[in-house]
Amino acid sequence: MLKEVVATRYVTPLREGGSLPGIVEADDLGTYVMKFTGAGQGRKTLVAEVVCGQLARRLGLRVPELVTIQLDPVIGLAEPDQEVQELLKASGGLNLGMDYLPGSLGFDPLAYEVDPREAGKVVWFDALINNVDRSWRNPNMLVWHGDLWLIDHGATMIWHHNWPGVAASAAKPYDASDHALAPFGPDVAAAAAELASQVTEDLLTEIAAEAPDEWLVDEPGFETADAVRRAYVEALLSRAATIHSRITLGPPSKDRPSQAPGWLAGPWPHQEGAK
Repeated sequence: MLKEVVATRYVTPLREGGSLPGIVEADDLGTYVMKFTGAGQGRKTLVAEVVCGQLARRLGLRVPELVTIQLDPVIGLAEPDQEVQELLKASGGLNLGMDYLPGSLGFDPLAYEVDPREAGKVVWFDALINNVDRSWRNPNMLVWHGDLWLIDHGATMIWHHNWPGVAASAAKPYDASDHALAPFGPDVAAAAAELASQVTEDLLTEIAAEAPDEWLVDEPGFETADAVRRAYVEALLSRAATIHSRITLGPPSKDRPSQAPGWLAGPWPHQEGAK
């Protein structure tokens, strides 16, 4: 299970995220990026962070350690920003924290090169969880001590916003043409060969169990939190075996950065005829 800590000080909001995450200090002396149950995206965002973040870690991808954080809204009374105060008031109880990586830099394809093997693993993983938020517009990756780290998995598994359509949604292909790592010739076939067999029912069940009951209860169409967990397991398990054959890697969209020399004009590295 995820380690649980208690927030002791609200440090500052992070304005980059639409859900207004914040940096907090906790009673274990750690510093975390905190995501709140009271944010507009709601508790499903936190469930997605847990399921996808923990799955990535188990597959050998770098994701900052995740914890649950107990929040007493009183710690935000001195916060001058009214929007932040309202968010803290709406988020009392259990929230999500991600280990803060001091000195990390946002991923820049012009400054950091990713080898095809690692790029393939990330693209395959994002296809598995249907991550629509790892494009060149918003990579949601950090470089820390020379390594690539994945963050922000709240915009994944879109099917959990409409469980009756989960089978059709989970069967859809994944267009990685605008993926932030597309220019590096991701070896998706090698990634699938290495990772798909690791995504077992037992592994997914173990990971889904880490999502707290209070983020899962009262989900329409489900009688128990465990029933919701089972739905996550079934959706990801059915997708893992075949998603590699439904990944599209074509030229990026025309509105990509026109002056970015790191973006290849084609042919793409994975395509026949590329030099």
